[in-house]
Amino acid sequence: MNKETIRLCGLSILLTLCSATVFSACYNNDNNTEKGIPTDSKVAEIAERGTLVIGTTGDYRPLSFCEPETGEYWGFGIEVAGEIAKSLGVGVQFVKTSWPTLTEDVLAEPQLFDLAIGGITITDARKKNMLMSDGYLANGKTILCRASESDRYTSLADIDKPEVRVMVNPGGLNEKFANENLTHATIIVHKKNEEIPILIAEGEADVMITEITEAPYYVKTDPRLAAPLLSKPFTHGEIGVLMQKGQEDLLQVVNNTIQKMKSDGTLLRLHEKYGLVYAY
Repeated sequence: MNKETIRLCGLSILLTLCSATVFSACYNNDNNTEKGIPTDSKVAEIAERGTLVIGTTGDYRPLSFCEPETGEYWGFGIEVAGEIAKSLGVGVQFVKTSWPTLTEDVLAEPQLFDLAIGGITITDARKKNMLMSDGYLANGKTILCRASESDRYTSLADIDKPEVRVMVNPGGLNEKFANENLTHATIIVHKKNEEIPILIAEGEADVMITEITEAPYYVKTDPRLAAPLLSKPFTHGEIGVLMQKGQEDLLQVVNNTIQKMKSDGTLLRLHEKYGLVYAY
């Protein structure tokens, strides 16, 4: 057996994750066709490359954050990405994307990355044009405000006033939610999502529209901040993995990995590690 065959057959872990009728053999390019595995499939391409390339914003603690000094990525979504790569038997490489360009970057040709991860809400609009995995984390819209003013905000109506300055990052669902639901408040768009909590704490704005997945981290790490409506989110949804259509074989691997993480306790341990509510 040559070295190439040995390397590609290292992906045999897929046999336990994917349908045996589809993934019935290791990814040897010489026999993919006779084994029923298309040589041009996405999983075969990733296997040949030896690396899963993942797009992520790196600005969304504690789901996906890139340390500016080291370039190192960490977070809940980053660990899920690692589990997907492990399922494929390959390494992982992260590529920076942004909320305003997320859809464009996912659909780019040639592809910038194989899939996108990290705080991406499953929506019908996204599923219409792209593939989205099963959910691995429950989320919903909520707010961050200064702890000294937490009693001021008990409902969306308390926020939707001209004197309330609401800050959001551009291009994502937070901005969309604010524009649709806060027609009287003063909306401030700030480019860097990770800077907004600090700006709220320092009085540059009053409220940040965020998610129940993000707010607890900032409340825990900055005593100046509070999330008074954390237990009563304005919306309910799930976070998943996003990718181009035509990659159904990769989607199957991702979904099976998520299911395995739910059944073996890995997902629960990640929720506990990052202080997030487990809903599965």
